[in-house]
Amino acid sequence: MHPTLLLIDIQNDYFAGGAMALPHSTEAGSRAQALLAHWRTLGGPVIHMQHIAKRAGATFFLPGSAGAEIHACVKPLASETVIQKNFPNCFRETDLLQQLTSLGSRELVIAGMMSQLCVDTTTRAAADLGFACTLAHDACAARALSFQDTALSAEQVHAAYMAALSSSFAKVVSVESLVSGA
Repeated sequence: MHPTLLLIDIQNDYFAGGAMALPHSTEAGSRAQALLAHWRTLGGPVIHMQHIAKRAGATFFLPGSAGAEIHACVKPLASETVIQKNFPNCFRETDLLQQLTSLGSRELVIAGMMSQLCVDTTTRAAADLGFACTLAHDACAARALSFQDTALSAEQVHAAYMAALSSSFAKVVSVESLVSGA
């Protein structure tokens, strides 16, 4: 059985012109597209996660908006599962765990946006639930953050989260290595 490909929040609002455009989203989206195309040739299971904002004052992923739609680069096929979520953790108040259980899946390959929020939270939760996780680092994107007097670029944020996840929660690899089987 192939691992399940879990694509997290690759949605229009994260791309140029979106309400929360991320640096490098186009590159990450392109790599996610290549990974998805490869997965489809293998016949492996695919689950798309779609964040829909419910909290008061939300500025992106608004219900019914074009920004909340899954980006065309990874447009789901009719045969692929799409699960809507309202929290960073893809397992929280969704049927993701039940879907994975029904597939018999114990391994996940994860890609998506944002590295420091939904990708991080979901990868940690999946590992805690006993899933073997592989994270396609170059098919993910982050945004710049600051804490107290320290400003971090999107690249620094992404690298810090990939480093932390690789220590205990996931095997962190490139899309190229996943596609080539290296």
